[in-house]
Amino acid sequence: MDRHLEDIREIRTLMERSSRFISLSGLSGVSAGVVAVAGAAVAYYLKDYFATKTGGLILFYVIDALIVLTLAILSGFYFTYRKTKRGGHKLIDKTSMNMLINLFIPIVTGGIFCIASLYHGLVGLIAPSMLIFYGLGLINASRYSLHTIRYLGYLQLVLGIINLFVIGYGLIFWVVGFGLLHIIYGIFMYRKYDRQ
Repeated sequence: MDRHLEDIREIRTLMERSSRFISLSGLSGVSAGVVAVAGAAVAYYLKDYFATKTGGLILFYVIDALIVLTLAILSGFYFTYRKTKRGGHKLIDKTSMNMLINLFIPIVTGGIFCIASLYHGLVGLIAPSMLIFYGLGLINASRYSLHTIRYLGYLQLVLGIINLFVIGYGLIFWVVGFGLLHIIYGIFMYRKYDRQ
């Protein structure tokens, strides 16, 4: 009886591995969260300096956000790559490509929306829009990855919607969504999946 249960578990694991990208590392979430909090701290402490320059504050925020995004992606790639190698899996395959495509369609759309908001002077919509479109990307990508990333997506989405009605506190919402939620979620994922 035990052998049959073990066989069924192994078949289930193989089926899940073939249809879902399950090598996301919890440390990717933690590192992305730490980078986001650090980037927000830099933005907060240097905002007064750049506010004295004409057009400097917006440019500073854009550069800061791009640096945070780049570092978060690189650290996420590193930890996920490390986990896939340790588990003997492939990093790039059909499943991981499906996950990335489904993640980035809403994110790229949101990026274009944020650029348009910036162009039209609607700066207060940028932080909530980033959270909303990122949440939609996570929900969309969860079909090809661990189901639990859907819940992180829901939290980002709700946080972004709340931020739409509390304009002017975007940096705080940004820290909570991209920073603290990623750290908490990453620790949960690490304890549940990475240490097996």
